[in-house]
Amino acid sequence: MRLLALVSGGGTNLQAIIDRVADGTITNTEIVGVISNKPDAFALERAKKAGISTSVVSRKDHPDKEEFNKALKEAIDSYKPDLIVLAGFLVVIPEEIVKAYALKIINIHPSLIPSFCGDGFYGLKVHEACLSRGCKVTGATVHFVDEGTDSGPIILQKAVYIEDGDTAEVLQRRVMEQAEWKIMPKAIDLIANGKVSVEGRRTLISEKVEL
Repeated sequence: MRLLALVSGGGTNLQAIIDRVADGTITNTEIVGVISNKPDAFALERAKKAGISTSVVSRKDHPDKEEFNKALKEAIDSYKPDLIVLAGFLVVIPEEIVKAYALKIINIHPSLIPSFCGDGFYGLKVHEACLSRGCKVTGATVHFVDEGTDSGPIILQKAVYIEDGDTAEVLQRRVMEQAEWKIMPKAIDLIANGKVSVEGRRTLISEKVEL
């Protein structure tokens, strides 16, 4: 399977994917490229260190949204991906790309969807909202991307307990370590080996998953 990652920032989830491909946890998968909308994203350095092709499609380089969307689709198409992974990509995926790659785009979200998801919920904002609500459990979700925001079929979820004294930053790190870096590689491996199917808004997984 040809995997393409889209990134905007530090690339911690990208690194988890790179490491799991390298150690054989993710099988039948080649990372063919990494695209960023930010030229200074550290994720690009992670990709280059691993010998992975990189591209930058910046909004600043295109006069309007339509031109940017066209350039992004052309960049994606050039890699001929079987699966597109949004690994901290802070750009709304244009509808034409979602339709062209239906059920071939997955995203990681740092909460147990449908809690604390949708417009405005990203990064630390998710964890701040969770703590403000007094939640005892949070987690992360891997889901297919559709035309909505965090509304596509859910593939995997993993819960993480909230501890007394947690700050948003501390909780963010724990969710990454205990959930995100585990369920994203597992979801990729399941998809790469043909073990995920979708019926309506539900996914079916043809093996028992232990996380």
